Amino acid sequence: MERFGIHSSQYQNSYTKEENQKFSQIFGELTQRFAEAMKNNLSPTDPLVQKLVKEHYEFCLQFWKPNRESYKSLAMSYILPSPYRDSYEEVAVGLGKFHYDAVINWADENLD
Repeated sequence: MERFGIHSSQYQNSYTKEENQKFSQIFGELTQRFAEAMKNNLSPTDPLVQKLVKEHYEFCLQFWKPNRESYKSLAMSYILPSPYRDSYEEVAVGLGKFHYDAVINWADENLD
């Protein structure tokens, strides 16, 4: 798990292969929706993008419950050299930064 970054130690995978495939599918679809929003020149603070961040946060709740700082720290891994950033950049150049900016805004508005 170490190769997945500093947050990987907080994730304990006790899910079945089918559950993991479903999680990957849901996450992939959500990531594509972020990419589409970026492609359509929406701001990270746009209500549609903020709704996507809420969905992302709720997805994360299946595995851990981040507070404001830990959720923003996760988002930091989308812009610093990491497998997370690399994955986002493979989908669309600049997507990691777009998602980061959206998460920072949402977390500041919605989390303690």
